[in-house]
Amino acid sequence: MIVPRPTRLVRRHGRFTLDHDTAIRATPGAHGAARLLRTLLRPATGLPLPLHDDGRIVFALDDRLVGLGDEGYALTVNEHAVVLRAATRHGLAHGVQTLRQLVTPTALGTRPAPDAHWALPGVDIRDAPRLPWRGVLLDVARHFHPTTVLRRFIDLMALHKLNVLHLHLTDDQGWRMPVPHHPRLTTIGAWRTETTGDGTPHGGSYTTAELTTLVTYADERGIRIVPEIDMPGHARAALAAYPHLGNFPRRHLPVWTRWGISHETLGVDDTTLDFCRDVVDAVADVFPGPHLHLGGDECPTTEWESSPSALRRVRHENLAGPHELHGWFLRTIADHVTQRGRVPVTWEPTGDPRTVVMPWRDATDARTALDLGHDVVMAPHRSTYLDYPQSHDADEPPGQPGLVVTAHDVYHLPLPDGVLGAQCALWTEYVPTAHHLERLAYPRLAALADTLWTRHPDWTDFTRRMHAHTGRLSALSVPLNGKENTPTPLSHPAD
Repeated sequence: MIVPRPTRLVRRHGRFTLDHDTAIRATPGAHGAARLLRTLLRPATGLPLPLHDDGRIVFALDDRLVGLGDEGYALTVNEHAVVLRAATRHGLAHGVQTLRQLVTPTALGTRPAPDAHWALPGVDIRDAPRLPWRGVLLDVARHFHPTTVLRRFIDLMALHKLNVLHLHLTDDQGWRMPVPHHPRLTTIGAWRTETTGDGTPHGGSYTTAELTTLVTYADERGIRIVPEIDMPGHARAALAAYPHLGNFPRRHLPVWTRWGISHETLGVDDTTLDFCRDVVDAVADVFPGPHLHLGGDECPTTEWESSPSALRRVRHENLAGPHELHGWFLRTIADHVTQRGRVPVTWEPTGDPRTVVMPWRDATDARTALDLGHDVVMAPHRSTYLDYPQSHDADEPPGQPGLVVTAHDVYHLPLPDGVLGAQCALWTEYVPTAHHLERLAYPRLAALADTLWTRHPDWTDFTRRMHAHTGRLSALSVPLNGKENTPTPLSHPAD
């Protein structure tokens, strides 16, 4: 009943009992997985699970494992021992999540259950993901969510072996990441006076230390963070902070207070390009992962058509017209990203095959991007946007109007041959609270995880396993079916 379904699982006789005498033996490089299991199980079980050379739970890095890749693992449980092996730390982290699901759901909670009996069923598992990119976009620009919420979101992702958190850090309505030498981005750009006429100021930003700690927290759980700084459109918050970055430098604009697409865009002069390079450098310093997202979607060209500076750039670069500035701008900044040793990501093809593309308008756009030489991560809005309601039920929380995206839609999202994987997107125009965030995310993210990990996805089998998995989500206080469960932290630091 594990979600996502393991590649191969064979039930064995016997059970392994966990008690206060149970210890973990970790080989070099495997101590992080031991800490993770202890951290996750201790709140409910109270078990110390200390490290000991004679421990009967064995965690080992083993580069001799064949066919399991960078994220696979092998797990054996019998009445005498538990042995978890993987070629990488992230493989061990995924194996830890499987161990959590093998225990009774009560073990996943945060309330002590001193009278419970903790045991693992006998199994032999060899497991590895079908696709390497299994992600979720979380928009913290429209509504700011503090790092406590992000850590819990990461813990829930890790339970499902999702491995990419795409953080949408900037937009018209807010800028959330500090950038050295540009302090107004967070002192001014992180705050709006109201939201769609509600009269209530909203905002917030992260510190560099918070983001750095978040990167480590995610990595320990097998998750890499892909930061996104949206450009050259969706940039109203940056323009509010620094008007000279725009096409009309003497114009002063507030951070946008409405939803939709602002027509104001970044300018294309050297000063603005240098600013964007500074931002890329700051992002690369904080986020060590291979990918850096530049946005690039929904960029009106109206201002470029009348801006003297933009028209000079068109002539200087021998472009056919202002409409070609969009691709030129993104290719220029992508060059800087690659010079920093990172891989640029955009929502649409830019003409640079080094860029990973995330087709979001229509799934058929993936074929075009693949034919142009791009790596592709699927993100078609009709089957992956979680800001759409997931049902027509009366207790469904408000969301983006126009569509309903069900767990069935997510499970059957288009996956053409050759793509890296896929991700869902949780845009937060309609998501002001952590409760609402999780209510929209699950069970749809469980469906995404299963269809991207499982070698041969089967909707009927998934729904059968979800009957048991719902108990785990309930133990974690994840709000499902309109229940007003109060989210609580999934884990606490262990000694």
